[in-house]
Amino acid sequence: MNIHYLTLFPEMYEGVLNSSILARAKEKGIVDYHLINFRDYSEDKHNKVDDYPYGGGAGMVLKPEPIFNAMDKINVEKPRVILLCPQGSPFNQKMAEDLSTEENIVFISGHYEGYDERIRTLVTDEVSIGDYVLTGGELASMTMTDAIVRLIPGVLSNEASHQEDSFSTGMLEHPHYTRPREYRGMKVPDVLISGNHKLIEEWRTEESLKRTRERRPDLLDN
Repeated sequence: MNIHYLTLFPEMYEGVLNSSILARAKEKGIVDYHLINFRDYSEDKHNKVDDYPYGGGAGMVLKPEPIFNAMDKINVEKPRVILLCPQGSPFNQKMAEDLSTEENIVFISGHYEGYDERIRTLVTDEVSIGDYVLTGGELASMTMTDAIVRLIPGVLSNEASHQEDSFSTGMLEHPHYTRPREYRGMKVPDVLISGNHKLIEEWRTEESLKRTRERRPDLLDN
């Protein structure tokens, strides 16, 4: 997979893409990350990428030329082009699973009041990571990258580890325990040390349902 980031702040990505699972995916040759400062593609002599909105209003609007020019340079086959936007579809685990099968992904991160509407003609998906507004799309694109890349075969050392993650099954994940068996008066449930795998699986399913019912009943409605 190749992931391209159109951003005005490529330095924001360095720590995230060069750490933990995302760095390991790159070292294995499974994913490559490409940071593109679209200011370099401005047609303005001062490298401006924004301007005042037609019709007036607060804030500045991202101009179309830098984004279109940067997209022309990327020139990859059938990319999924994702515009990070509060108006977009909510990002979820199902979308992460879908995107993890792509070969080329492009994230477009704005950093102003909004996008020139013509930029939307370039995109395949408009996505939001929540009902709130960030100063730009960079953090959202990094969040999505983490959720997507960990699902690509070969990235995690144990691929089964993500198959029962919260939301992967449609419910929240069951509780986990490790050593010591008792800590400050709190004991590991006896069933988990029983060795009876059928009972353990039944306990985990019931606890997953219970936790979902208590914390996210809307998931059960779906």
